[in-house]
Amino acid sequence: MSETKSTHPAQPVMVDEADRVTGFWEANSKKILIALTAVILVIAAFLGYKEFVSKPAIKKANEALFRAEAYFREDSLQLALNGDAINPGFVKIIDKYSGTAAANLATFYAGASYLKLGDYKNAEKYLKDFSTDAIQIQARAKSLLADAKSELGQKEEAAKLYLEAGRLFEKDDYNSPDYLFRAGYLYESLGKRKEALEAYKLIKEKYPRSERGFDIDKYLARLGDVD
Repeated sequence: MSETKSTHPAQPVMVDEADRVTGFWEANSKKILIALTAVILVIAAFLGYKEFVSKPAIKKANEALFRAEAYFREDSLQLALNGDAINPGFVKIIDKYSGTAAANLATFYAGASYLKLGDYKNAEKYLKDFSTDAIQIQARAKSLLADAKSELGQKEEAAKLYLEAGRLFEKDDYNSPDYLFRAGYLYESLGKRKEALEAYKLIKEKYPRSERGFDIDKYLARLGDVD
């Protein structure tokens, strides 16, 4: 008898577990099915939105941006910002197609347009809202935001942004040394010798053959840093 008892020791546990699972399903099947249906509906709604709303919106946003960019390149900045009788400008694109890549890029263009027009508050507003994974464009946006802040009298913030822009994409041996020079020059004007030297030395170390690099020694010497 002892052998018979020890032959199938796990069977009662397995049966109990199966009973518990079956009982759970019987008691909760309605709730589970409702929850699953809700998930399916959410997925279907998302796919439907993407196919029938999002894709057409993206297409329209890109078409609108193309026209506004053309005005920007022509230096017709008011038309670029506010549009014409048919096409929306950057400001409307940002509002109407919020969440699209075109609206994000329109934010950059709007900031740059306002900066060119001398409206530094609006330039700051839009450039602060712009963000991209394209490092070179992000560096440019930071430098433009620094331009706006400098014009608004926010010199230290501007210098910090120039420095960030100069460090963001080191392979750019044309723009990066210029951003660093602006940072150094602003820090120098603020009497921040240490920070100015840091920016100037980065130019000497990383971009000695750039336009800024050729005459950086005189700025270092002016701050008492002579090799």
